[in-house]
Amino acid sequence: MYLSGPEAHTPSRQRSPGGAMSASTFHAERPTVAAYQGAVAADPRFDLAGLRCPTLTTTVPKELVHRAAVAEVMLTDWQREDDTRFRVEAQWPRSHSFFTPIDGEYHDPLMVAETIRQIGSLLGHAEFGVPFGHHFLLWDFDLTIHPECLDVRWTPASLDIEITCSEVKRRGASLAGLTYESAVRREGQLVATGRISYTCVSPAVYERLRPERVFSEDHRPLPLTAPTAPQSVGRTSPADVVLSPIGERNRWQLRLDSRHPVLFDHPVDHVPGMVLLEAARQGAAAALDRSSFLPLSINSSFKRYAELDEPCFIEAHRLCPATPGGEETVRVTGHQGGELVFSSLVTAAPQSG
Repeated sequence: MYLSGPEAHTPSRQRSPGGAMSASTFHAERPTVAAYQGAVAADPRFDLAGLRCPTLTTTVPKELVHRAAVAEVMLTDWQREDDTRFRVEAQWPRSHSFFTPIDGEYHDPLMVAETIRQIGSLLGHAEFGVPFGHHFLLWDFDLTIHPECLDVRWTPASLDIEITCSEVKRRGASLAGLTYESAVRREGQLVATGRISYTCVSPAVYERLRPERVFSEDHRPLPLTAPTAPQSVGRTSPADVVLSPIGERNRWQLRLDSRHPVLFDHPVDHVPGMVLLEAARQGAAAALDRSSFLPLSINSSFKRYAELDEPCFIEAHRLCPATPGGEETVRVTGHQGGELVFSSLVTAAPQSG
């Protein structure tokens, strides 16, 4: 339900951009993220240029996208067009430790999802004044992919992303919720579209929503369970598998490796939304019996938090194609304590050959 964890660190001063040249050659001072956010809160039209270096390429501050590792920041810049429209720039590496290329040829669609996810927290903090420490609760995430534009080329993929906010909900002067649509383009070609809706809550409200035990120093996730065979869920490394076999066909226990450097980039008290999306992708790959899986779309709704210290069971049900030989769809669900946590519809192209 919660797409990204709260900051596990205090926003710090951004360092001057580096590279082959020394700091004495280039020196670009930026305000602290905390100071910047304070200015935005005081004046939503605050000049954003202070966080940009027009002659250099860098990522946006990692605190704005809820990442602890700079290497996991996909966004490089953003610009307000008007009250509801924005332009965001991003870059994907040719290779990634977790979002590994599919068949060695295509960028991972889940990297598209992570890019669009990061935009939500960026806009929430930088453009709508959501204070650090507040929580973003994900409700819906729809993603459509155009695989022909995901090919890995000789250089990293540079993306131009158009954002339209269709619903901006406020509680007084504070942002209460946001729905935004994304059109991701690469060299003018449409790569993907996405739609996300989330709500924002203060730390005090979050504490009332969550079980008291999750704030205890003794709170621990379940012991790490064994992975199912990586090839059966479209992965190559056992470390990246999020499903554990339980002896039932197309049903697994969610496997939680809280030390995974990408899926658990920083400490959280619940299962991150990206882990659930990966579970949906892996469950669909298994149900379709595809060792290399490139989904065309993933449409998900999130109903409640998935807890770290309780088993969560993932089920995949293959649906009949609308037309013989047509696209195939798998419904993947997660249940915990008998309650629905999330539901995803994953669509795949017809099996070739």
